[in-house]
Amino acid sequence: MARHLITSAIPYINGIKHLGNLIGSQLPADLYARYLRQRGHEVLFLCATDEHGTPAELAAAKAGKPVAEYCAEMHQVQSEIADGFRLSFDHFGRSSSLQNHKLTQAFAGRLAELGLIKEVTEEQVYSVADGRFLPDRYIEGTCPNCGFDSARGDQCDNCGKLLDPTDLINPHSTISGSTDLEVRETKHLFLRQSELKDDLAKWIDSKTDWPVLTTSIAKKWLNDGDGLQDRGITRDLDWGILVKKGDEDWPGMEDKVFYVWFDAPIEYIACAQEWQDAGKGENWERWWRTDKGADDVTYTQFMGKDNVPFHTLSFPATILGSQEPWKLVDYIKSFNYLNYDGGQFSTSRGRGVFMDQALEILPSDYWRWWLLSHAPESSDAEFTWENFQTDVNKDLADVLGNFVSRITKFCRSKFGEAVPKGGTYGPAEEQLIADLTKRIRAYEGHMDAIEVRKAAAELRAIWVLGNEYLQASAPWTTFKTDQETAAMQVRLGLNLIRIYAVLSAPFIPDASAAMLAAMQTEDDRWPNDVAAAVAALPAGHAFAVPDNQFDKITDEQRSAWSERFAGTRD
Repeated sequence: MARHLITSAIPYINGIKHLGNLIGSQLPADLYARYLRQRGHEVLFLCATDEHGTPAELAAAKAGKPVAEYCAEMHQVQSEIADGFRLSFDHFGRSSSLQNHKLTQAFAGRLAELGLIKEVTEEQVYSVADGRFLPDRYIEGTCPNCGFDSARGDQCDNCGKLLDPTDLINPHSTISGSTDLEVRETKHLFLRQSELKDDLAKWIDSKTDWPVLTTSIAKKWLNDGDGLQDRGITRDLDWGILVKKGDEDWPGMEDKVFYVWFDAPIEYIACAQEWQDAGKGENWERWWRTDKGADDVTYTQFMGKDNVPFHTLSFPATILGSQEPWKLVDYIKSFNYLNYDGGQFSTSRGRGVFMDQALEILPSDYWRWWLLSHAPESSDAEFTWENFQTDVNKDLADVLGNFVSRITKFCRSKFGEAVPKGGTYGPAEEQLIADLTKRIRAYEGHMDAIEVRKAAAELRAIWVLGNEYLQASAPWTTFKTDQETAAMQVRLGLNLIRIYAVLSAPFIPDASAAMLAAMQTEDDRWPNDVAAAVAALPAGHAFAVPDNQFDKITDEQRSAWSERFAGTRD
């Protein structure tokens, strides 16, 4: 049994996320965590809400609520939605937690002690109308790189380029809309990332198994242009973690807070402390400190490609720079973007399906299956209602659901609601076992390698084997002349339902649980020995015919949903 620490990118607190956010980190992380638990490994799966910075303040102001109250409410909303999608976090924390405040301040103090933090007097944008310096996300304008007219002061969401507010063309305040902006001097703290460039390069070069997407982004930011730059870690905001050196005040920084990019990744560690303090586990340090047992932990992070620079450079710079025995990530699984019907998801334009809306119209398994089987691993993917309808109807209803329905209903009509006895395997059954064994081993290989789309394709192929066997063996025909052989064929089919339930659990956990319940078994052992697994439910074992597991999506539903979520076209 191995030990696996898994984290997914922590979502901003400012509202409910869309399906692209879900497949970009949380859902594939959940897939992997569920699979590893099934294989007997010890797993700690952590996530949290990212509650500091401009997005939280802006969203709270728009909602007309104090920011702390808004964040608490939205954490509860996001937690409930995560439960709705069956995301199996061991703990869903908050970056505003006391644990993260203390740990972030401790890291800052340690880095300052080692000379890796410097004070910099810099020019920042000041809004005369608002009477304040404007943090990056309080400023929008035209991106100088791609011309996108809604680029933020820290990053362009269209091309992904990291920006400074002074880079923007025709900038304006997102608070008041005012263009009466000035550049004034202010003092901030910077992490001296450039001093750690060689250490970071050596560490990144050692990760020869990382996805190309992850490595290419990391090396681009490390080496392109002027190379790795020192980066500010403080901001002029009211809401956030106060700037301190551990428990000590930081002279000259009394009215500032740590920049969200600095404190948010530290929440991964703090989240484990929260997990322990909530009574869900113990000895959090054995997951995060290599001097306390974390040296035998495999740490895997899941994120969208826009987060890669922070997790391959900035957060590792914090860890490496501290010279303390913190666990560094072993593998970063990064994803491209999921687009919506020829364009981008857009919160402001109401365009695309958001997580709460998705659960309103269909059970979570429908979404989990489609999103994972179309995960944007090697390139951007696109959601269309036509594709969604076709794949859900074909894969879930016609292949898996149809198999379960046909074999259970036929058995009930001819043998009753118990696994029938009689008959012995022939060449067709031996071949099926051989084919299943080959397919299951391939499925395991893809899951171990976190090849999400390949794993989904292999799982579907495993479902297809059962249908092909039923079609070829035709027990309803065999029954007319050889009831013993028909009984064997049905018994094998019923056992396949249990196997399918086990193998499918990481992808479609609710359907998996329903299949096991129909088979009236809690036997969820992984089919290491397929020949034994196809006989796990013995003759005489009772079962029930389940309700139809997957209703087909109708053309009328597809059309209505397409219109409902079209939003305002760009």
